[in-house]
Amino acid sequence: MSMTPLEELRHSCSHVLATAVLRLFPETKLDIGPPTDTGFYYDFDLDHKFTTEDLEKIEAEMAAVIKENQAFRRREVSRAEAVEIIKQRGQERYKLGRLDDIPDGEEISFYENGEFLDLCAGTHVRYSKKIKAFKLLSIAGAYHRGDEKNKQLQRIYGTAFPTKEELSAYLEQIEQARARDHRKLGKDLKLFVIDEDVGQGLILWTPNGSVLRQELQNFIGDELRKQGYHQVFTPHIGKLDLYKTSGHFPYYKDSQFPAIAEPQDLAQLAGEGCSCADLTARLEAASPHFAAEINRRTGRETIAPDRVMDPTQILDGFMLKPMNCPHHIKIFASQPHSYRDLPLRLAEFGTVYRWEQSGELNGMTRVRGFTQDDAHLFCTEEQVADEVIGCLSLVKIVLSTLGMSDYRVRVGLRDPDSDKYTGDPTLWDKAEEACRNAAKTLDVPFTEEPGEAAFYGPKIDFVVKDVIGREWQLGTVQVDYNLPIRFDLSYVGADNKPHRPVMIHRAPFGSLERFCGVLIEHFNGDFPLWLAPEQVRLLPISDKLSDYGRDLLGQLKAAGVRAVLDEHQDKLGAKIRRAELDKVPHTLILGAKEAEAQAVSVRSRARGDEGTQPFADYLARVQEEIRTRALPGKKIETADAG
Repeated sequence: MSMTPLEELRHSCSHVLATAVLRLFPETKLDIGPPTDTGFYYDFDLDHKFTTEDLEKIEAEMAAVIKENQAFRRREVSRAEAVEIIKQRGQERYKLGRLDDIPDGEEISFYENGEFLDLCAGTHVRYSKKIKAFKLLSIAGAYHRGDEKNKQLQRIYGTAFPTKEELSAYLEQIEQARARDHRKLGKDLKLFVIDEDVGQGLILWTPNGSVLRQELQNFIGDELRKQGYHQVFTPHIGKLDLYKTSGHFPYYKDSQFPAIAEPQDLAQLAGEGCSCADLTARLEAASPHFAAEINRRTGRETIAPDRVMDPTQILDGFMLKPMNCPHHIKIFASQPHSYRDLPLRLAEFGTVYRWEQSGELNGMTRVRGFTQDDAHLFCTEEQVADEVIGCLSLVKIVLSTLGMSDYRVRVGLRDPDSDKYTGDPTLWDKAEEACRNAAKTLDVPFTEEPGEAAFYGPKIDFVVKDVIGREWQLGTVQVDYNLPIRFDLSYVGADNKPHRPVMIHRAPFGSLERFCGVLIEHFNGDFPLWLAPEQVRLLPISDKLSDYGRDLLGQLKAAGVRAVLDEHQDKLGAKIRRAELDKVPHTLILGAKEAEAQAVSVRSRARGDEGTQPFADYLARVQEEIRTRALPGKKIETADAG
């Protein structure tokens, strides 16, 4: 696959990085160094642990390599020659395995710059001086081939751009992202907790974070009622056979938690005579995690192999649900349906569970348990176009309400060369065409990306750019002809004959955890008033005004406003500073003059000092700002306020 000019630049920079590391640390063993969406990296194996000071030295040596203006030259070789080159350079530990990855018949090539020679398909810039702006960013651990069973290598991340101005802009974006990190803000604002005793990747929503989540659920719930959705609730687990029928098991086998065996099956295994190694081998094809779970629970080391239960019997248990759709399908199938009942729209804030490697977990944006604002629509084939457009309009409402207007659309199609997709190609063609046509109605650019479809159908993803320019994949809509077939769903048509419905999967937020993590960073914790866990803080300037503060607090709460009265024995300046650190949208200063006039002195994070105004007028304005879900900084007018 050919690279873009930017990818070539970054790929070349990764080779310059490896060149510099070998000059400074000749004993280093190399793995791979590809370009990425934001830069490049290279994985190294050496006993010395890289430090920040090492990065500075490596950068200086990279600058020297670039100044030498080394040419990047491609050398095509036979497989035997490649093996000899790798061994001569003492790099067989990882490079021979990478060589084995190249299929027979494909070209094998090395790229050479100066004294450095690396197994590489390319491509690269012609000379090292083409690299004019680069920066090494960080050091991280990375398992060889991403498998935690393998040795952990040291990965150096960097980035490169055609110009210094572009590099500076990107580095500024990184600094902003660091300041906005939802993990730090989540702790400072008391929004969520991740506790080792509970487990990594499992979010504990605190009272403040729960307000944020509940307001989002209320918001989308209001829209769902307008569009005729029905709320449903389903359990957190289901029988393994359910997910075998849907295809989630085994298609998503490697990203699922171990199956939960029936207690009597575990007891029978514990009493039988088969080795754990034999049992593991038999179960591995069904579930990589389940075999280890059996061994852990039974604690047995030796059992006779001829007494092993059939794996399908052993796995006749339960699973933490990886998806909500099989449960919703069963709700649809629980009673007969006529074409007059369709479309049937079932919605649920359903919690699902995925096994993620510990090194891939990241605060709220990459977790092991998350809640989707999920819905599944069952419709006739003639209704598909309108229903998909309706789903897309819902995503647009969500994004526009939250001020996320800068987004692009990605239509994920099946890869014709892959075997991971299930179903009739003719039905896939229909589903893909429905997605294309719906995407055209959005009046925004969209791309088609083969290989990005779900295993059961194509999808439309919204890729949103936040205020500092980072992209996040958020809302999704999927068209599915396959699961209704796998579950043999039907409805009675106008001809009084059974017909197959089409399913549409949609989730405007996607994962609530991930969406909230993105929102925290997008707003930098300065949420719109309607989302803020604490909306108003009352600051009496002395104890004498506490009664006035309590009176206003009661009125605010009665009006549905989340308000707090700060009665700490601190000076006013300290109270104001505390409110600023807590990112409370509105702060009301209460002095003697304000109490006498039944007024408040208003300070808002979005508009600064707004002066003194009658409390009744202020309350009306705040209620309107909350009702309309206004964005920060927007001027709110009410009938009373003019």
